[in-house]
Amino acid sequence: MRATVRKVLFATAFAIACLPVVASAQTLRAEEVAMGLENPWAVAFLPQSRYLVTERPGRMRIIDAGGRMGTPLAGLPEVAAGGQGGLLDVVLDSAFEQNRTLYFCFSEPGGAGNSTALARARLSRDASRLEDVKVIFSQKPKVSSRLHFGCRIVESRDGLLFLTLGDRFQRKDDAQTLDNHHGKVVRLTKEGSPAPGNPFSGQPGALPEIWSYGHRNSQGATLGPDGRFWMHEHGPQGGDEINVPQAGRNHGWPVITYGENYGGGKIGEGITARAGMEQPLHYWVPSIAPSGMAFLTSDRYGPAMKGNLFIGSLKFGYLARLELADGKVVREHKLLQGVGRVRDVRQGPDGLLYVLTDESKGRLLRLLPQ
Repeated sequence: MRATVRKVLFATAFAIACLPVVASAQTLRAEEVAMGLENPWAVAFLPQSRYLVTERPGRMRIIDAGGRMGTPLAGLPEVAAGGQGGLLDVVLDSAFEQNRTLYFCFSEPGGAGNSTALARARLSRDASRLEDVKVIFSQKPKVSSRLHFGCRIVESRDGLLFLTLGDRFQRKDDAQTLDNHHGKVVRLTKEGSPAPGNPFSGQPGALPEIWSYGHRNSQGATLGPDGRFWMHEHGPQGGDEINVPQAGRNHGWPVITYGENYGGGKIGEGITARAGMEQPLHYWVPSIAPSGMAFLTSDRYGPAMKGNLFIGSLKFGYLARLELADGKVVREHKLLQGVGRVRDVRQGPDGLLYVLTDESKGRLLRLLPQ
């Protein structure tokens, strides 16, 4: 009897020890760069210490080094703003200082509804407008929905573009089939063509731009220190995930999930694992509603934070700092609690972290070490 009790206690202690540790809040000081942004979604860093920011209602504007906001840039396409849709992510081309090229994604109207689209443009010399705007990719099919657009863009080290695409909510089962773009990550050339070497190229019935599938709604993506593509995605009620998608892999949604239906109740078979479907690197129950994602590569906050992963929480209004070891999350710190709905987090050219809060009077914040 005593031996059995000892075994149970040991097993329980071992299980607890294997769980990620949620640590008490660390101290960072948030300095306001700009305020009064309407539901800002993404920030990119321009030369001369300027910031390019998107606002979900359909505006893109430049904030100067002193925090003064310029008038919205001219030249944007029509945006289907409403619900979760609108003007979403923006990134600069890796050769921006030579070609002034940028990429942005948005909810594109048309046909029977809308879908996520990726556009390429050039910032004019006077920084007043976008020129040579061209939509290079549109998610198919378009549906009538205001939900789950995904829409994070990452340029890989070999100059290709990853784009995350949501499942559009009511079309969640599409995430398991390869004849559509719902619940997928696609990998494209900078002209919008399927990238060479994509896993489903030449497979009958499969779209050649698909990189991975079985995703729900990713609003955060970045490159890891080793150049691999990382993303996170919203679960339903619980089950937000961090994933490192590899070519051709199925991440399981909506067949497997650590979440449940809104209001309670299992999704599908109510299972969390199945052969041939990937497990998340990390997941949250309850959901934190993650958005934005960045690895810290600088020394600006000391050695303890270098290499950490930072993710915003829309639901609880904090910045998550995740420590990693051997490819696993081993500790989570909640920073800036109460700061507001964190929509984006990026490391700037100065090595500091910057955060956008998604509110009607949203802010761009610079995080300073204490």
